[in-house]
Amino acid sequence: MSIRLRNILFYALLGSSLAAGAQVYQSPAAPGAAGRLENAISVGGKYQNYIYGVVKKIGKDQIILDKTRYGDDQVFKLEHKTKFVDNGKRSTLAALKAGDMVWIDAKVDKKTNDKTAKQVITGIGPKAVSQ
Repeated sequence: MSIRLRNILFYALLGSSLAAGAQVYQSPAAPGAAGRLENAISVGGKYQNYIYGVVKKIGKDQIILDKTRYGDDQVFKLEHKTKFVDNGKRSTLAALKAGDMVWIDAKVDKKTNDKTAKQVITGIGPKAVSQ
């Protein structure tokens, strides 16, 4: 066997063993071990376009979030058709409280830069930020 062929086979075997070792296995005994809704891999992809933040203040027609990608104290308007989801089930605005961690699917007006929440999701990971 030539040295070149032996090296190719060696690196192919090495690469396949590394790829197999990098796979994530979710135990059937603990299906919710990575999160309360689903495993961490699917959550990361599903909510990557949502805006994460911590509820600072809740008003009748707006919610103020802290620690978002836009900076501190971002205001999100609420409409009558804004949906609230807590741990995969329908919820209401009244169920939210200051300190809850939320993910918001928002539309941003390009002219005024106003952010309107289409969907507010809680229950992914810890319920609230510990102080």
